[in-house]
Amino acid sequence: MGPQPDRAAGFDVDHNSGVEKRTILITVSGSDRPGVTSSLMGALAAADVDLLDVEQVVIHNHLTLGVLVSTTGSAAAVLDAVDMPMRSRGMAVELVVDAVGNGRTLSTHAIVILGSPVSAASFQAVAAEVAGCGGNIDTIRGVADYPLTGLELMVTVDDTEAADNALRAGLVTVASRFPIDIAVERGGLGRRAKRVIVFDVDSTLIQGEVIEMLAAEAGREAEVAAVTEAAMRGELDFAESLHERVKALAGLESSVIDRVAQTIQLTPGARTTIRTLNRLGYHCGLVSGGFLQVIEPLARELDIKFVRANTLEVVDGVLTGKVIDAVIDRPGKAEALRSFAAEVGVPMEHTVAVGDGANDIDMLAAAGMGIAFNAKPALREVADTTLDHPFLDAVLFMLGVTRDEIEAADIEDGSLRRVPLDS
Repeated sequence: MGPQPDRAAGFDVDHNSGVEKRTILITVSGSDRPGVTSSLMGALAAADVDLLDVEQVVIHNHLTLGVLVSTTGSAAAVLDAVDMPMRSRGMAVELVVDAVGNGRTLSTHAIVILGSPVSAASFQAVAAEVAGCGGNIDTIRGVADYPLTGLELMVTVDDTEAADNALRAGLVTVASRFPIDIAVERGGLGRRAKRVIVFDVDSTLIQGEVIEMLAAEAGREAEVAAVTEAAMRGELDFAESLHERVKALAGLESSVIDRVAQTIQLTPGARTTIRTLNRLGYHCGLVSGGFLQVIEPLARELDIKFVRANTLEVVDGVLTGKVIDAVIDRPGKAEALRSFAAEVGVPMEHTVAVGDGANDIDMLAAAGMGIAFNAKPALREVADTTLDHPFLDAVLFMLGVTRDEIEAADIEDGSLRRVPLDS
């Protein structure tokens, strides 16, 4: 019996004919222009090859197109078939004969890097950390160029809890060394299954703290702000601190609530974020330790149906310095998230929570993905990921939504707008 062909080197057998087949990787690159892919496929059809895999990338009008084929013919015949059509379009062609590969595999993790900018040094540190964990970067794509640069890496590491923990811990260290935010999620369908998202309001959806704005009307902003800051750091019981702060509002006319509501400024990117999530079919909610009288009009404006917050007591048009019913505190926020998810029939692992203070700890811990937004240290320690840039729409990039997708939808309904960023 004669020597057997080396099938490990990329050979296979066409069982209908008994003829050996080989694999060839064809890479075409050059300036992107209409008809390149069609012309290449026409040439391959004439060469009578079978397609095994195709991947195409365009970066700033430069096209790279890779095609893995199987053929019973010679590599020279394939090259002859594709070389002239491609070169006539200004494209370079490379062939790898008997290409060996393991085929496409499902990446274990998605990593999103956000920065303004993302330096080569910071990216190298991320790549080195992945390699240090025994991982491989499978694909890279840009997800945003505004208001931040966003890059998404699909990576594969050992599918174990230990490897997952090591990757996350290592990337936290990398993020602490550079002015970038890094989000890590498990790959697979679960990443696309998020359907409920809740936002804290004060210093998350909006800029500033409403209770301090109200206290300013009573001339007691400084003392209330000091109590708020301690509560957000987790140094005071939230419910007790709320009652103490609300006392400072006693005697104010209730019309002050409307005046303050009209001065609220949304966090940059908040409208884009909610508008896009609504388009995607997310159930959006606001869960706040603030006040319903201020938040409900904002929720109606943003088309948010679910709201949980505290209610200021008003008697004869005057604030009494008390809140009505149970306080929405740290445990109350988590319970509100669970209630909202149950109401719309979404399991907790498919929920997202975004907040900034210690009273958001339970809510972020309960969510499938907890995002700490410009947060206090107590919250950062328990969050799945942190976002330290001041743009709320960066949350979308962490969820795998790209700026191109956002703006394509905005163009359709006439809402596209890029606000100039401060240099």
